[in-house]
Amino acid sequence: MSVLLGLRPMNRSATHIHVVTEFVLLGFPGCWEIQIFLFSFFLVVYVLTLLGNGTIICAVRWEPRLHTPMYFLLGNFAFLEIWYASSTVPNVLANILSKTKAISFSGCFLQFYFFFSLGTTECLFLAVMAYDRYLAICHPLHYPTVMTGKLCRTLVSLCWLTGFLGYPIPIFLISRLPFCGSNIIDHFLCDMDPLMALSCAPAPITELIFYTQSSLVLFFTIMYILRSYILLLRAVFLVPSAAGRRKAFSTCGSHLAVVSLFYGTVMVMYVSPTYGIPTLMQKILTLVYSIMTPLFNPLIYSLRNKDMKLALRNILFRMRISQNS
Repeated sequence: MSVLLGLRPMNRSATHIHVVTEFVLLGFPGCWEIQIFLFSFFLVVYVLTLLGNGTIICAVRWEPRLHTPMYFLLGNFAFLEIWYASSTVPNVLANILSKTKAISFSGCFLQFYFFFSLGTTECLFLAVMAYDRYLAICHPLHYPTVMTGKLCRTLVSLCWLTGFLGYPIPIFLISRLPFCGSNIIDHFLCDMDPLMALSCAPAPITELIFYTQSSLVLFFTIMYILRSYILLLRAVFLVPSAAGRRKAFSTCGSHLAVVSLFYGTVMVMYVSPTYGIPTLMQKILTLVYSIMTPLFNPLIYSLRNKDMKLALRNILFRMRISQNS
């Protein structure tokens, strides 16, 4: 999830060392008309993200037919997506309207922490949801006794705790590095590589800890998801009836689409040599997995899921009745 960016070189030879107290996020530079368009675009995306994921949360909460482990996980995932988008979009909107484009030192590292913690939590959530689909399709008779409400709550709690307890120490170590010279970050958020590029002192151990941790999270979650779906697809093809195969595919198709969208862009940024990718393309790829994915997830789950569509219709019907009565 880290991005290597072309940054303005630091003046290390200066006799007077200026200690950095704030950073400048260049974001998406352009004329005022472009800034107005970008502000409107990000604002609409953010509002739709809140509405879409909020609707899923309400549907799971209010519709009795959705009180199952799969939808319990989906409701928590929608809650996570709201916070994931909120870790970047409000600051992007404020940055567009700002003349200085500045973010405080503490604000930068706070965003850095929440962005990576929530991203890690999302990876873990996707793995847990893959486990849920694997149990439901490959072991349907044992599913009700294994995937209990207690286990669901435990798995959700572990996802949040692991995601948020994994990064305080590495990010604290990075924040303690000396920053001097240039404070310009050619990105719309605070990220690992541009921050390390602005440091006056090398920190190979800190970088190793951070990148090893991020790599392990990505590698193990994607490998577990792939393994689950290989076993799942093998079980689906053994289903004798075509109707049964279609039902099985429909229950996991939405999750697989979300996994492909999220991991596809993350792996391009994380695995491929980012020094060969233009800075604008790096911003766009980061934009997709950090801002656009939380927007698309409600559409993917609601349009491809019959139970969710029926639940939303029932909720709208009840709202109309309550308004007319």
